[in-house]
Amino acid sequence: MQIQSEQLAPSAHGFSVIEMMVVVAILGILAMVAIPSSMSKIIKEQVTAALPLADIAKAPIAATWSIAQVMVANNAEADLPSPDKVVSNFISALEIHNGAIHMTFGNKAHPQIKDKILSLRPAVIEESRVVPVAWVCGNAKAPEKMTIKGENRTNIPPEYLPHLCR
Repeated sequence: MQIQSEQLAPSAHGFSVIEMMVVVAILGILAMVAIPSSMSKIIKEQVTAALPLADIAKAPIAATWSIAQVMVANNAEADLPSPDKVVSNFISALEIHNGAIHMTFGNKAHPQIKDKILSLRPAVIEESRVVPVAWVCGNAKAPEKMTIKGENRTNIPPEYLPHLCR
């Protein structure tokens, strides 16, 4: 009887090669799913981190609208240096064109958005100087009863834009 029980007992000395290959395949699939979503998150964070640089251009544009109801034509009219001299970690140029602020991504920005542009455009109520300028980011729509000034040059893919800019 002892010989028969030894012959029937399965040997459990570790994992087979097939079992190991299945585990490696599953890990590979999980990695393939996780990497793109984390890249998208990194790019969105870079776009969001770049937005405060536009604040230096917003004040003179809003002030000029409040005083004269005209839009600042360029960086010089806003007392800012040339576009390639207004930079940050993710922005290689900040240009004002007819009231709109165009930020070009570069420097340490992710390659997916390098040389892409995000526009911030002023939205105003043309009959009223008192109402403050609202800023429309990227492809977003204007607030109700306001008119957007300037051109939208945003060419960043929508999946990389913060929700506010879509």
